[in-house]
Formats: sequence, structure tokens, C-alpha cells
Amino acid sequence: MAVERAYYHCSHGHHGCCPWDTDLGLGDDRLSPTTRPLVALAGTLAPFKQSQDVLRRLAGLSISASTCRRVTQAAGDRLCQQYAAGVVVLPGRPAAWDFSVPDRDGQSFPGTVAYLGLDAFAVATRPAARKGVEWRMLYVGLLYDPHKEHTVYVTDFDFEAVAARLRSYAVAFRLSATEVQVAITDGGNGLERVLRQNVSDALQFVLDYWHEAERLHKFAGLLHAGDSGAVASWAERAKSILWEQGGEALLRHLRAIVLPAGADKELSEELRRRVAYYEENGHRADYPAYRARGWDVGSGPTEAGCKVLQGRLKGAGMRWSVAGSEQVGALKALYASGEGLWDAFWAQPQCPAA
Repeated sequence: MAVERAYYHCSHGHHGCCPWDTDLGLGDDRLSPTTRPLVALAGTLAPFKQSQDVLRRLAGLSISASTCRRVTQAAGDRLCQQYAAGVVVLPGRPAAWDFSVPDRDGQSFPGTVAYLGLDAFAVATRPAARKGVEWRMLYVGLLYDPHKEHTVYVTDFDFEAVAARLRSYAVAFRLSATEVQVAITDGGNGLERVLRQNVSDALQFVLDYWHEAERLHKFAGLLHAGDSGAVASWAERAKSILWEQGGEALLRHLRAIVLPAGADKELSEELRRRVAYYEENGHRADYPAYRARGWDVGSGPTEAGCKVLQGRLKGAGMRWSVAGSEQVGALKALYASGEGLWDAFWAQPQCPAA
């Protein structure tokens, strides 16, 4: 259907305008208010060239890949600016989350708990002043309920910003109403500090058990190099101590190791690091106590969230501008969260283009 409307031109300023376009919500991209979110969604979920084909097949829209990129990144830029101003996207009526601890192995547990996670993955970006590729760490933060039915994701290259947004969403979805909030991490540098400072000093930190098991396997490979049977036996014994008795017991087990004279320098250094690590973090690895309360001890939801988000940003041959990867990452996190956040973002008033 062709629509005619008035066009006004200023001969002195050499500019023209169609006032009705503004009333209809048409911007510089010439897309309608209902088409623009669809184009941005396609660009959020798939590479821009592929999005062009998807839009043509599913919606009959003839939109170039470059237009899809501009529309998607413009929406992401608007979202990032909103976050930078300290305002998060919220649905009109946030869904009520169930924080009760689910039954496990035929056993019921009292109390309520909410979970937080924070991790990062590398994104290939184009350096501004030189050729080549620069890998930058994009942080992923998430909140989720014990039943894994509700999750909110946020992303940023600054983990301080990620933690601040987690706090805002934690307030909105009433995580503070739970008896305890548990942050499950891989023990990366600075993660506990930034979460305590920006979310809550009352957070209970738990080291991801599976990361710890992997580190023990690595150490066993150095301790019994060349003997696969001894490697497997020592690793299983150490993991059993960690699982059944906790980090403090494993620390005592590590301290009891006596290396032979002339031991490999790498082995000696790794043993020193393992002992120092559990001296500092042993109390965050009290797995018998965590399991007795029905808590999770693995960061599976965080790992899965990173894979969901990096699937859009780490395609073969992809090279992003820093701003572009941040914009698309923020949109992908918003859409992956569910909870009505995507629709709430597009329902917000938008300032028309000048």
C-alpha cells in the first residue's frame, strides 16, 4: 500500500522534512516502530548477512545486511547508554521467582536461596590504531533461581558495571528477600571483591567444584608424570577428600605431600600455588556443608550463559569494533533473559531523531 504525505523543503537551509514521518515513528532508518524491533532481533540472534535472508524469508522484508547492522547497533547503543546512566530495563510487573530449595536425592531442604554468577569470555576486536586482532574479555553476570526457571543476564567489558547492574536486577526481582544469596564462581581474581562491593557484602561465595576438580587433575598429571594409573588414582582420592570433607581437609592433604629431591621446578611451583590457594579459599570449598543445605556447587548456569552469548560474538572470522560487540552483546543478554525485558525495552519511549 502506497501512502502519500506532505514534504516541506527549506530553500535557504537546503533541508527537507516530512512531519508525519515523526508522528508515525519513522526514523532515519525508514523503518516503522513495529519493524525496527524485528530487524534488531534478527541482528541480535544471527550474523547480519544471515539476518538479511531470514527477514526476507519470514517477514517478506527487503533489508540489506548493512541496514540490519545499523539498526541493531543503534538499538544496542541506546541500551548501553541507558545502562551507563544507571537505569536498567524492567518489565511492568516482574514475575514472582520461587526461591525455595528444590528436593535432591529424595531429600527436602528448608529455607530459600538465590544464585549469582560472574564469568568472562574473549571477543576478537579490531584495534583502533593498528592492524591485527585484539582479544578483550567481555564479562557476563547473571542472577537465577534454584529451580533454573528464571535467569537475568547482563554483559559489559567492565566487570564493575556488570556487578552494579546485577544489584539493580537483584532488587527488582527481590533476591534480597531470600535467606541467603550464593555467588558461585571459578575463583578468578577480583570477582569476589567486585561482587561484595557492588551487590552485597552478605554474599556467600562458593568455588565451583568442577573447576577445582579440573585443577586437581592438572596437578596430578605433574605429580605422577608418565603414570596414567597413578594420575587417575591420586586425582580421584583428592576429589573425594574435597567432596566429602571440604577444602580445609584437602589443604591438609596437600601439605602432607613430600616431593623427592630434585623434583621438577614446575611441580614444586604448582604445589606451592595449590597450597596457597586453599589457604586463602579453603573456607569457600566446604562442599559437605553446602550439600547439606541443598545448595548448588557448580557454576553450570554461568558456563551455559557464556556459551549462549558468545555464540553470537565468536563466529568464524568475526572481528568486532569494541562498541559493536558491546552493543550486540547487551541486546543478546537482554533477549536471553526473558522475563519480558526485551518487550519492555522496546515499549520505552524513544526520542525521535533530530
